[in-house]
This record gives sequence, C-alpha cells and structure tokens, in this order.
Amino acid sequence: MNFLVLIATALQFALIGAAQAVCPVCTVAVSTGVGLSRWLGVDDTITGLWLGGLIVSLIIWSINWMEERHILFPGRNLFTIFVYYLLAVVPLHLAGVTGHPDNTLFGIDKLVLGTVLGSGAFYAGAVWYERIKQSNLGHANFPFQKVVMPIAPLILLTFLFYLATK
Repeated sequence: MNFLVLIATALQFALIGAAQAVCPVCTVAVSTGVGLSRWLGVDDTITGLWLGGLIVSLIIWSINWMEERHILFPGRNLFTIFVYYLLAVVPLHLAGVTGHPDNTLFGIDKLVLGTVLGSGAFYAGAVWYERIKQSNLGHANFPFQKVVMPIAPLILLTFLFYLATK
C-alpha cells in the first residue's frame, strides 16, 4: 500500500514540465537493462543493487552540478532525489517489471529491495570515502579510492545475494 502512495505522489511530480523532460531515454535504457539482466538470468535483487547505485550516483552528480552553478531553491536536494527515483521506479512498475507477487524476497519485490539496498550501500560507501579523505588532509589513500569505496559495498552485496538467491 505504501508503494502505491509513493507512486501516486511521484506521478504528481512527474506532471511538472521540468521533471518530464529529464531523461525518457534513460528510463528506456534502465528498463532494457533490467530486461537484459533477466534474459541473462541475473536475479532482480542483484540488478536492483546496481540500479540503486546508479541512481545515487546520478543524484550526487546532479546536486554537485547544481552547486557549481549556484542553482539553489528550497528542497533542491530532496526534489532531485525524488525525481531520480520517480524516473527509475515508476516506469518499471508501469511496465509490469515490478509488482509480481512471485518475484519477492522477504515479502518485498526483488527489484525494489535491491534498489533500496543498493542505494544505501553506494551512499554509505561514498560517505565512508569522504570521511577517510577528510582524515587524510583531503587526499585519497590510494588511486581511484573515490571509485572503489562506493562500488565495494555493491560488490559485496552482489556476492551475498548471489549466494542467497541461487
């Protein structure tokens, strides 16, 4: 029921002109990627992990881009987060990719569960990197640490869900 409320609220924001034109091609690409993952036999939970990481990455990039250009408005970050999840989750639900009662883990849709966990894992890795960088006088400890640290939790969760769902 909460998912339907989220979708209904998200659809209201989708009707805003700026949100509609963000990236319909990206939505098709994500849907195609999920379909390809299914065809290859990748569990939806694992696909969702990486989808969640991608969404958080896009959110961070967008917020940083707006900060660099001094684009400020009340609720900017929350709005950006909401729009990206709206553009990823709602089309998947409308296309029938999510919401199947037989495609659940712990009573939650596998793709949605993976997206939530992947988002949290990627964000935690990014925050972890920033904290380590601050404690090292603003420098990374090794090359590409900024990439490795957010991706490492996704790899670990992928392995764990592979074992849990095979």
